[in-house]
Amino acid sequence: MKFGVAMFPSKQLQDKVNQYRKRYDAHYALIPPHITVKESFEADESEKDSIIEYLKEVAKNHRPVEIEIKKVSSFVPNSQVIYFKVEKNEQLQAIHDDLNKGDFYGENSHPFVPHFTIAQGQTSQEYEDMFGHLSMIGIDHSETLNKISLCFQLENGMWQVSETFRLGSEE
Repeated sequence: MKFGVAMFPSKQLQDKVNQYRKRYDAHYALIPPHITVKESFEADESEKDSIIEYLKEVAKNHRPVEIEIKKVSSFVPNSQVIYFKVEKNEQLQAIHDDLNKGDFYGENSHPFVPHFTIAQGQTSQEYEDMFGHLSMIGIDHSETLNKISLCFQLENGMWQVSETFRLGSEE
């Protein structure tokens, strides 16, 4: 079974991100806008309870995170993904680090770049046009994220939230 851990923003920010994803993101229907704090990993269904216990502990040890988004960026030349860049901060980095030390289903295969994907899966020409257009639009948004969510992938490729854990809470 494939699991991952994500932080989902407010409905207001999800709506803003989805305004672009609907048109520009080939994965739009698979998962709502999110920050990936633990890349997908394989685990047996029987391991789910220990994964949940680990995530409860991580959530308890971290406060809610203030995020700021100030620009559109991309992963070019590695991939033609366009995203709203979340300014990295200590709290967000600490949550990511606790989930990627290696003893919890390995480490990330990419450097941690917190972001909300807005476009992917286009040709080079489409990418150039979109990146120019989206960069001009810009963004200036901040909000507090107070939960991490354990997600799992269905057979059809869609991701679903299994459990959600409030940051700074014993629940």
